Amino acid sequence: MQRKTFKTSDGAALSYISAGKGKPLVMLHGWSQSAEQFKYQIPAFAEHHQVIAVDLRGHGESEKVSFGYRISRLSKDVQELIGTLQLEKPHLLGHSMGCAIIWSYLDLFGSDEIERLVLVDQSPLGILRSACSSASLSHWNVQEIAESGAIFTAEQLNAAVYALENSEAEEFTRNLLASMVTPAMSKEQFEWIVECNQRLPRAIAATLLYNHLHTDWRDRIVRIRQPTLIIGGRKSIVPWTSQAWINQSIPDSELEIFEEAEGGGHFMFIENPEKFNRRVLQFLSRSKKTELVGILLQGQVKLLRI
Repeated sequence: MQRKTFKTSDGAALSYISAGKGKPLVMLHGWSQSAEQFKYQIPAFAEHHQVIAVDLRGHGESEKVSFGYRISRLSKDVQELIGTLQLEKPHLLGHSMGCAIIWSYLDLFGSDEIERLVLVDQSPLGILRSACSSASLSHWNVQEIAESGAIFTAEQLNAAVYALENSEAEEFTRNLLASMVTPAMSKEQFEWIVECNQRLPRAIAATLLYNHLHTDWRDRIVRIRQPTLIIGGRKSIVPWTSQAWINQSIPDSELEIFEEAEGGGHFMFIENPEKFNRRVLQFLSRSKKTELVGILLQGQVKLLRI
């Protein structure tokens, strides 16, 4: 396992972890986290894949530049990294905001050069439409709210951004992260997550969070045709119903929901790495040539593309 550095076209030095050989797997962490948080995955995945786990700009050990903190630029960074390393048809795995980066990548650069997707616990939409407020949810029906997975109203997001930019930043960060884990997570693990989160300067974290949560990805998600595994948590801050909607929207995709007893919060890959790693490797081990010709679905055989 090696730490390496890559420079983007706009001059940001990004750190990434490189390990293993085989089919490339690019791993993208979530908002204000780091590649280090995949420490329970990288050794296991590197036994079968060339693993590239990047610290997004400003995150982890990457340079704390003052610019480019928007999902579109982060997806461009990933596209440039894949090109520079000459990764041939990599798999992409994203956790939380990392999924939004994948959706942006597909939107901007197409899907022809991507093999498989693993989408871990990100809602298609971060906030209720700007026309809505906590007092006017009648603009949305119950099903649309459940499918969107929106976790903030516009007012709540504005309050979060204000807190991150001011003296309440540390308290807000801790409270937000506490809502993302199950009671079974150890204090040591939780403090490590908090420490990783705070490596991104809080004002930058606020800027990126605001950009990230304002985008509605549903129209892009329904056009995904790559083999896709969706992973969620029954007790995650991200409603599991939104993960079910993604599963229903992507043909032949697979859905895995971790129950609370299985560490089914937002960080299930930390709370239950054994099950997470096993499920992801099982999914990635397949190829188009070895896909089953058919699956039994509601009493009928549905042919799969091969």
